[in-house]
Amino acid sequence: MEFIVTSVEETFNIGKQIGNLVNPGDIICLTGDLGTGKTHISKGIALGLGIKEHITSPTFNIVNEYSSGRLGLNHFDVYRINDPDEIFAIGFDEYIFSDRVSLIEWANYIEDLIPSEYLYINIKKIPEKGENFRKIIITSFGDRYNYIKEIKKC
Repeated sequence: MEFIVTSVEETFNIGKQIGNLVNPGDIICLTGDLGTGKTHISKGIALGLGIKEHITSPTFNIVNEYSSGRLGLNHFDVYRINDPDEIFAIGFDEYIFSDRVSLIEWANYIEDLIPSEYLYINIKKIPEKGENFRKIIITSFGDRYNYIKEIKKC
């Protein structure tokens, strides 16, 4: 599934729809270059989960935990991970094999550690169309993520 978005709001709204649809234990992997909108879509997902807390990218913490929504959220940023042992040291398996939603920014850095079933979101800039144009590609790996068919651009 692909979407062309032209604003932060559209990116956020796609994330919010995903947050409304996710189930306990879902894993969402985000990839894309710096400045493509990974944190904006993450904020939308959190709001769709009902999380009212201010969402920031956990760049220096590796993971931020949020519990105020209909489901808990483990928000990872693995950009600064240099060795897979670093992610295991924080209890990565316990996080992703829980009933909370796990959202992993820069998931491509730890792709060998991701279980076989997950929702994959890649965001790409489209500079030839304009500064704010992005292509959001959403792919499901596993039947549990078939709900992506319900996502619409708004």
